[in-house]
Parts: sequence; C-alpha cells; structure tokens
Amino acid sequence: MRSPRVFRALFATALVAAILLPAKPALADIPAGRYAIGDSVMLGARPALVARGFRVNAEVSRQFDDSIRLVRELAAGGHLPVNVIVHLGTNGLIDGADCDRLVQVAGRDRHVWLVTVKVPRPYRDADNARLRACAHRHDNASVIDWYGLSRYHRAWFYDDGYHLRPSGQREYAALLDRSV
Repeated sequence: MRSPRVFRALFATALVAAILLPAKPALADIPAGRYAIGDSVMLGARPALVARGFRVNAEVSRQFDDSIRLVRELAAGGHLPVNVIVHLGTNGLIDGADCDRLVQVAGRDRHVWLVTVKVPRPYRDADNARLRACAHRHDNASVIDWYGLSRYHRAWFYDDGYHLRPSGQREYAALLDRSV
C-alpha cells in the first residue's frame, strides 16, 4: 500500500499536468459537415443542397436575428458542424451587431459563411455591405457572393426576382458547394 506522501505527490503531479498541459483541441468536439441556415430562397434550393451533402434549416420569412438563437442552441448541444452557411437578409435589414453576435456565438473553431442577398428591395445593398463588413471583422467568417454571381441571370429567378427556378436552385447549390 502506498504511503499518504506518495499519494499526495501523485495527486499533485496529476493536478499540475491537468492545469499546464493543453486539453484536446476544441475541433475534436465539433462535428464535420456543412449546416445551412436560410429563408424561403434557401428552402427552394433545399433538395439541390441536400444532394450535395448540406444539412439545411430554412424557413419562410426567417429574419437574420433568428439565426443567433438557432446557432447558440445547436452549438450548445454539440450539433453545429464546423461550417455554418447563413443566407438571410432577403426579408429585411440586417443589423451589423446581429451579424457580429452570430459569428461570436458560432465560436472561433467554426467558420461562418455569409451569403449575399439578391432581392429587389432598397435594403439589398445595405445588407450586402453589412455582411461584407461583418466578415471583414472576424477571422472565422467569409462572404459567398450570391448577388455578384446571380444578378445578371434573370432566367434563374421567378418573376419576383429572388425566388429560384430549378436552374437557379442548381446554380445556388453549386456556388455554396464550391465555396465551402
């Protein structure tokens, strides 16, 4: 049987090791994959995205700030993959502080991909500028320029100018797939 002195020495060594040695990397706890969050535009392209291996969570009329709660809950439950794609802003103005919160809630070990909006509304350019500025402020965020790719391809869209016809769904999914 070991003496109390030996036990204390082993305990102290284990305690020092636990404090000083680095823990396993946080990435080991983050699932691989691509999780896409969006509104009705993404919902229309859901089958094309799923066929390319994306998990899709899209709802009609979703607002940008709705994504913060969703990302927080998924991350806390260990269900948010390393790549998070967010295409929101079609339904209204994006608050730059909400974008910052979203990226922070996702965590430094995940990458947030912000997809620009293509919608014939007066707030489109402001939303896209806010998305670009947000990505610029965070090392773990990037922009996917859907607006830049799609703006001259009217045939990709229904008459409203932003919901996707089948050809647009394919192009949208291909852009996200190439980017992430």
